[in-house]
Amino acid sequence: MPKLTQSILFSCLFWGLLANAQTSEPSSLAATFYPGTITLDGLLEEDVWDSAVHITNFTQRELNFGQSVTERTEVAIVYSKENMYIGVWCYDSDPENIIAKEMKRDFSYHLDDNFIVIFDTYRDKRNGFMFVTNPNGARADYQIFNNGSSVNASWNGVWDVRTSRTSSGWFAEIKIPLYTLKYREKDESQIWGVNFERNIRRKREQARWQGYSRDNTIEQVNRCGSLMGLDSLRNKPFVEFKPYGIGGISTENGKQTTVANAGGDVNYLLSPTYRLNVTFNTDFAQVESDQQQINLTRFPLYFPELREFFLEGNDYFDMGFGGNRIIPFYTRKIGLNDNREAVPIIAGARLLGKEKNRTVGLMSIQTADKDGESGANFSTLSWRQDVGKQSVIGAMSTNKITEGNWHSTTGVNGRYSLSTFRGKRNLDIGGAFIQTYNSDTSFVPNAFAYRFYVYYPNDRWFVIASTQRSPANFNPEVGLLRRANFMETFGMFVYKPRPKKRLRFIRQYDIRPAVVTYVQYDDTKAMQSFEYQVRYLGFETRSGENVHFDYKRIGEGLQNDFEIVEGVIIPKGTYWWNQWEGYFSTFAGRSLSMVTYWVWGDFFDGKSVQANQSVNWRIGKHLSLNSTYQRNDVRLDSGSFTTNLWISRLDYALNPRAFGSVVGQWNNANDQMIMNYRLQIIPKIGADFFLIVNQVIDVSSGKYDVQRSTILGKLIWRLTT
Repeated sequence: MPKLTQSILFSCLFWGLLANAQTSEPSSLAATFYPGTITLDGLLEEDVWDSAVHITNFTQRELNFGQSVTERTEVAIVYSKENMYIGVWCYDSDPENIIAKEMKRDFSYHLDDNFIVIFDTYRDKRNGFMFVTNPNGARADYQIFNNGSSVNASWNGVWDVRTSRTSSGWFAEIKIPLYTLKYREKDESQIWGVNFERNIRRKREQARWQGYSRDNTIEQVNRCGSLMGLDSLRNKPFVEFKPYGIGGISTENGKQTTVANAGGDVNYLLSPTYRLNVTFNTDFAQVESDQQQINLTRFPLYFPELREFFLEGNDYFDMGFGGNRIIPFYTRKIGLNDNREAVPIIAGARLLGKEKNRTVGLMSIQTADKDGESGANFSTLSWRQDVGKQSVIGAMSTNKITEGNWHSTTGVNGRYSLSTFRGKRNLDIGGAFIQTYNSDTSFVPNAFAYRFYVYYPNDRWFVIASTQRSPANFNPEVGLLRRANFMETFGMFVYKPRPKKRLRFIRQYDIRPAVVTYVQYDDTKAMQSFEYQVRYLGFETRSGENVHFDYKRIGEGLQNDFEIVEGVIIPKGTYWWNQWEGYFSTFAGRSLSMVTYWVWGDFFDGKSVQANQSVNWRIGKHLSLNSTYQRNDVRLDSGSFTTNLWISRLDYALNPRAFGSVVGQWNNANDQMIMNYRLQIIPKIGADFFLIVNQVIDVSSGKYDVQRSTILGKLIWRLTT
């Protein structure tokens, strides 16, 4: 056989073995139909659990790749006409040292022992639903999009779980109503994708049923195994009504007012794949206060969306732009003014769904007049088409209509994705182009923006390269521009080898020879910003500690004078300086953990030192305390100043259905302390009661002067037909 032919055959065999190296047999699981009733108690005592098919072939992803899980793990799936049940057996030879200190809804599951199940109900190897529980029976759930490249952590599906603990380990019984899962309705048997992951925190061990390559995350549903035996799943007509009532007292500057309101949501399952949501007199009183930030840049801050209505299904309304310079559709522009104060929402509707290879999202929201500002209608339509195995093209238009003026932000996007690049690695190439238009002006050709990127996110090499542009005329009214009039080129190269013989206490290095950002003014092509970062030292230990030490070369081009804080002005001009960064953190799964982060060096025409300290104390499964302090000491030619930001949070939980928090924030920039008290009780799955107390306290005089105080109770009930 010619040498060239031998080489080709060897290469094909080699990469084929790599591609299949993360598949464990059996790679399919047959679900068992059960017409009876399963008592959800975590004991797994029904006979059907004994007769159901169990899988046990879990393989380590961490710390010892490719080895079998060290603690026996079993899973079985049973279903009825209305529910999906997952039985989980997490045996443990040292049950006294199981780590489980989280109980609240959407808990920080990466801190505890946990078990994860993920379903790809469409079997499209792109989208899915992920459910997580721990030995305490805490719940967290996520929607998965684009094969894990987008995860909606704010989705709250209707499901329940019960757990039990014995001298043999911990065990879970999960119940998921079928209407929570979107799936295609067929007469014949369906095949879904399914995968499972177990994390044993004290060992920092992570084991998966399928797809255990270190280049792949659990959210990559194309690595799922097969769930068989789902015979003739039928769509049952389903309508969910969630009315709410709210009442309380608000006091501001000594004036007391009564707060009372009511409204609700209606959710209608049009088919297993399409869901209609209608909201009336929408209220977000239960949402926590924004976390305060210190801004020493000349660019606006980004505050994340916290309201559940806008967070659920947010991937349907993503223009595919990525990054954080340009956010074409920023939902905080709906129902909030520039001071982050609530604007009444009269009503809204949202349609989300997928049919075959087409994904559609439609949302329309109407706000009311407030404080002399006219109400507006916000309507968004998105369309996305699956192409090939993992790629996608799409289009989206966001529109705002107010006082006869129509604004539109419309664009197209696409992404070519591979999870089998060079055998088993991930590669994304994508981009987006968007154009804005206002009816009160003529069409402006250069009111556009674009971004193109190459993304190679893998275990050993992590690489991103991108370019984006936003001319001065581009202005998305329902978006956020953190920079305007700019062109940017960005590249990041991260090398993360794992030691095999020496320094075995290190799990993985993090070496960054180059992270480069170059931003120009679009009109003049002069430098707007420049940053070159190199990480000389970075690693994570096998016990969970993280260390890194970085150097940065920074440049800023100011076209105008910049008032960094009141009374301190940096003159326009071009500035260059050097900075150093040091970071150290301990394993967050411990009862007591900490993070310390320092930045020091030059700053514009002076010097600065930034200190960030955070301590987390997980006292037990009922109580945890986190305290964070950030300080900036800045010395410039035009003046010196110090900023202080303190945030302290106490989380408490009586059980997985009754939990809350007390959050205090203080920022010396405005000499205010903000206090937020929150209690959430889940009387039944899908219903919630909230008790919220918010206070703004003036501390400028050295005394605690309550300027504004609100006490509210809110009940959200759930009725179904």
